[in-house]
Formats: sequence, C-alpha cells, structure tokens
Amino acid sequence: METPPFSELGLPDTLLAAIETLGYERPSPIQAMSIPPALEGKDLVGLSATGSGKTAAFALPALALLDLKAHHPQVLILCPTRELAVQVCEEVHRLGAKMRGLHATPVYGGAPMDRQLRALRDGVHLIVGTPGRLLDHLRRGSFDPSHVKMAILDEADRMLDMGFKDEMDELLGSLPPERQTLFFSATMNPGVSRLIKSFGKNPQIVEIQQKARTVSTVEQSYFEVRQRSKVEVLSRILDMNPPRLGIIFCNTKRSVDECTEDLVNRGYAADRLHGDMTQQMRERVLKRFREGSVELLVATDVAARGLDIDEIDIVFNYDLPTDPEDYVHRIGRTGRAGRSGRAVSFVYGRDIYRLQSIERYTRSVIRRERIPSAEQVEGRRADLIFDELKERLDSGKFSAYQDNIDRLLEQGHTPTDIAGALVTMLRESSGREGSLIEEDREPERPARREKTRDERPPREDRREDRGPRPGPPDNRFERGPIPQEQGMTRMFLSLGKTHGVMAKEIVGMLYREAGLPDGCLGKITLFPKHSLVDVPEQLVGQVMERTRNARLRGRPFRIDVDRGPA
Repeated sequence: METPPFSELGLPDTLLAAIETLGYERPSPIQAMSIPPALEGKDLVGLSATGSGKTAAFALPALALLDLKAHHPQVLILCPTRELAVQVCEEVHRLGAKMRGLHATPVYGGAPMDRQLRALRDGVHLIVGTPGRLLDHLRRGSFDPSHVKMAILDEADRMLDMGFKDEMDELLGSLPPERQTLFFSATMNPGVSRLIKSFGKNPQIVEIQQKARTVSTVEQSYFEVRQRSKVEVLSRILDMNPPRLGIIFCNTKRSVDECTEDLVNRGYAADRLHGDMTQQMRERVLKRFREGSVELLVATDVAARGLDIDEIDIVFNYDLPTDPEDYVHRIGRTGRAGRSGRAVSFVYGRDIYRLQSIERYTRSVIRRERIPSAEQVEGRRADLIFDELKERLDSGKFSAYQDNIDRLLEQGHTPTDIAGALVTMLRESSGREGSLIEEDREPERPARREKTRDERPPREDRREDRGPRPGPPDNRFERGPIPQEQGMTRMFLSLGKTHGVMAKEIVGMLYREAGLPDGCLGKITLFPKHSLVDVPEQLVGQVMERTRNARLRGRPFRIDVDRGPA
C-alpha cells in the first residue's frame, strides 16, 4: 500500500523534524490510517500485527496533544509487560526529541517505587506503564488521572489474556469521561470488544489486512532433531551462518537455563531471560543484547512480546510452542522494518502434528531442512576465515610483525608453512567444543542433578577468549580503554589465559568463594597474564576479604581494584 508522506498527516513541525532526524521516509499503513483521525480527537481501534509500526501510530498523536506548560499527566499508555513499557517510553522520547521540556516516564512493577514517585511528583506529561503498578499509584494518590486527555491501550488483547481485566476497568473508569481512547490490538476477540463497548465512544476501526499471519520477510524452516541433540544442531546452524543477534525460545525456565549453560560452555556469547530474574537483571541483559555484547538471548515467552529490536537476524523455536499464536509472536521478533529474517524450529515425534497446526493457522509453509554435517560446518568455517583473511589483506589493516616472521624464516620455515600454521591456530581458536549428534542411542553420562546457586553457569560470561572479531586490528596484549558499566568497579586478577583460566571459572569462583548474588557480575576480559572483572562497587570489599585464601585452577592469586595501565 502506497502511503502519503508524514508531512501530509497533520503533525506539528517539531514531530516532523524528529521523524526526519530518525530517517523515517514514509509512514507504515497503520500509521497513515491511524494518525489523522487520532489528531482529530476521534476514538480509535487499531488492528495490526506485531512489527507493523503501531507504536509511532499512537505515540505521534499523543505527543501532538501535549501541553508542555502544564506539568501533570495528560496521556496514559497501558502496556502488558515491563519490557514493552520501557521500549514504548524510549520510542516516545525519540519521537519527542525536538519537544523542549517533555517529561515522559515508564511505570512498572519490579522497579524501585521511590524513583517512580519522584518522577510523578516532579511533574510528568506522559506515563507509560503496566496496569498493576499504575493501579498501585492510583490508589496511593501518586497518580492523578483528572487531567488525562488521552488513554492508549497497547496490545489490549494481551493484557486481557494476562488477567488485567479488573485493573484496566478500574484505571479506565477513573479517567475523565471526555478523554480520547485509542485501542491497539493484534486481534479483535470478545474481551477486546467488551472493553471497546465499555470505554470507547463510537471508535473508528482501522484494520490492516494480512493474507498470512506471518511476515513474508521471514524464512521459516524446521529440523527433525531429538532433544539430546538440540544444542549440537543449534551450534551447527549458528556456525554455518553466524547471526549478529538471535533469540532462542524455550517453553520452560529450566530449559532456558540448560540451553544457556550449554551455549556458554561451547563459547557463544549467550545470556538468559525468564520470569525468575529480578527486573534489574532483566534490564541489564536486554541492554547488553541491544548493544551486541550478548549475541544470543535464550528466553521464555516473557520476551516474545514487546521485545522491539530491529537487528535480530534469526529466531529459534528450541521448544515448539503449544499455541500457534505464540509461534507468530516469537518469529515476529525477526524480519522487522523491511529486513529479512529467519525462523528455525526443532521438532521430533508428535511435534510434527503441532507444526501442521501452526502451518494451518499461519497459512504458510514451513520448509523441512537437513541437519548440516560436521564436514559442512568445518568447510563453512574455513570459508569464513578465508573471506575474513582476504578482506584484511585487501584493506591493508594489519601489522607486519616483520621481526617475528624473519626469525621463523631464519629457522628454516617456509612462508607457506608459517601462513598455514597461523590459519590453523585461527581455526582452532574459533572452534566450538561439542560432540557429534547421537541418533541411535543415548550416550552414557551421569544423570543431571539440580545445580546449586554456586554451580550455575555465569550469566555474564561472554567467553572473551573466543578470539578477535572482524574489524580494525588491535593489540590484544596491551591494556586499552574497556567500556565499564555505571555502578561497577573494575578489579584486577593476577591469572590469565596462559594459566589456562576461562571466564566462566572466574565467575564460578567469585560466586562460590565470595558469596556474590547470582547474576551480579559485569564484563570479564582475559589477557595472557591477568584478567579484569567488573564487580558491583558495593561488593568490592566482600570480594577482596573472602577470596584472600582462595585458589583458581589450583593456583593462588591476587585480586585488587584495577589501577589501570602501568
């Protein structure tokens, strides 16, 4: 569908300037059809699939409505999850970047109440929040709904599915009757219809029709693989076409933990996201995932909705979901904003019937693929190394190391042998630990037991020793500036790669010996003779005191606050 430019939708100049800065050329269909009636003050029902640009469809009219001189809540946006509330608020700030004095704040459970109270007390124009926490503020009087001019329900169907019916009724009932209400939902079910009938005023319905329930930019396929071989197959697929960012969906928290542990042990930069994590830990993981320092996010469906990151290349259904709609929301995390994406599902046995149900529901064909052989993976890995090496040679961005090469030549080694040895070392350093797929019998191994907290795999372990990424050359044997998270202190540990130390062993030792809270550690960087560990600043004394007589790989070590390069 050809849409008019943003300049023809009736938006004020400040918003048009922000849109131009962000690089948006034309509105999506849901934006083009929703913004004009919303600016006219009409109630609206927007029916559109995930990833269609609906956030801007309601955020832009909301921002156009604000009176920045009046320091009280004028727009209320309800979201089903904490993650979505944060992302919608971030989008509001991006779109309102040219509006001087704009105050918008996210309000959700699991975050400190005092910080939210302070933001509400200081005067806020727009609130994005989850129903439960907003209702808490309403009942304690910290949220005054009397000046709200617009209420927006984002993913109304999802909020009803999550059991927020009573909270939504109470919140909407407390708002002024003359307010404008915008409902956005992926589906029009009886619950959404009741909500619209109760709180809408003859709303205009805007529906974006889709021939299929999944986006055409997502390539869908499946592999038949036993449970015990899933991690090996997953590793082979990742090594054949390394993604920039990927999400691996599991059905249970235990499956998330086990999959993350196996991936970290194989050298992947992976982390987990599920409901047992504190909000602070969840936000830290999502921040690192957005930045790319974590490449693989292993998650339950708590992250399937509201995770708005355009650069996700691939989604894995490590466990096939029981509900076809969950499948749609999962794979909707990739192939966004016009990019291509890939969705891979693992099935075995009776899973094939669930897969057929998903095909009927999505009205799309999910193609069966053959598992890549170990030889194919090795060949592909060699091709990637060759391409990277050729690109580096063509660019000239490398150091000559002429003295070292001359010494080897003087000892009788040929240039071909030297180059071959270096490529072999590079392949070995980029290789993955793992075993071949067992199809006929279960391999003999000890029964899995529940791990104690001290034995759990480190959430922050990135396996810094995986080797350099493609890019400008850097001297990995010299200390350079390494980004550091706020609130963390960098500590020096006197053991490194030449002592055989791995990042996960450092983290395990610190959790075990120092008794640190699970998941609190930050970045870990391994050098040949030492390592750097980011520790929460309030726990530095505890680490130094409790590790005084500890050993790592049977060796004593020194740990202290890092003083920087000598």
